[in-house]
Amino acid sequence: MAAQMAALNIVFEAPDNAKGPCPSKVRPIDLVHLAKQTMGDKTLELEVLQMFARQARACLQDIASGETIRIGAAAHRLKGAASSVGAFRVSQTAEAVEENGGDAGATAALGAAVIDAENFILKLCRG
Repeated sequence: MAAQMAALNIVFEAPDNAKGPCPSKVRPIDLVHLAKQTMGDKTLELEVLQMFARQARACLQDIASGETIRIGAAAHRLKGAASSVGAFRVSQTAEAVEENGGDAGATAALGAAVIDAENFILKLCRG
């Protein structure tokens, strides 16, 4: 009887996703993901984010070069770096640039995503 009640409770419970999107996934940097990557070390988190911001700027410069090979390589590097720190919107837009070979719309979306991530990082660094 107890097992049946437990099963009924599971069946009729609201799904976990009923709460809407996870707040950490809506931010330019998913801080929950970043904390897992850095084992909760706040100093390391800021250091990693600052390195990411520098790398993102360098990748955007390569993408702006207009050279197809450089665009693809830079977008690929940025996609990986962004995923590792939890900048998932940057990662998704970098993937679009990589797939579209520097399409103007995809490149503009990537630039906007990087700026959002940089601004978020600056606010974190200020305290």
